[in-house]
Amino acid sequence: MKTLTFRCALLALCLAGAVSLSAADQPSFTRKVLVEQDLTTPGRHGTLSLATLAPGAVTPRHKHPGEEFAYILEGTVVLEVEGQAPRTLQADEAVIVPAGVAHVARNAGTGPVKILSTYFLEAGQPLAIPVK
Repeated sequence: MKTLTFRCALLALCLAGAVSLSAADQPSFTRKVLVEQDLTTPGRHGTLSLATLAPGAVTPRHKHPGEEFAYILEGTVVLEVEGQAPRTLQADEAVIVPAGVAHVARNAGTGPVKILSTYFLEAGQPLAIPVK
């Protein structure tokens, strides 16, 4: 009986490790806020962030309550904005994503994508809102 319990426990640990490795192997997306503060215009808030997408990574579908001004620092990204044709952007290109419009970005290259984005929001609003 102890042998069976030990084998079951060992199997559970192996499966848990396999799930952890599988999740770790998934392409990643990160967003680092570089600076944020209230603006001189009453009720307005600004955020500057750096997004990084590993090769093959896709951002979750989301929207912002304010405009996003994005500049591609590095890599090739496909931007899919609701109501628009997909657009491929390279390093040194910029785009403005309208407020409240769902979108996703996908790393279409073999290296990382880095995007510098500025957001102008009403104070108290979240930076991003998930969209199904």
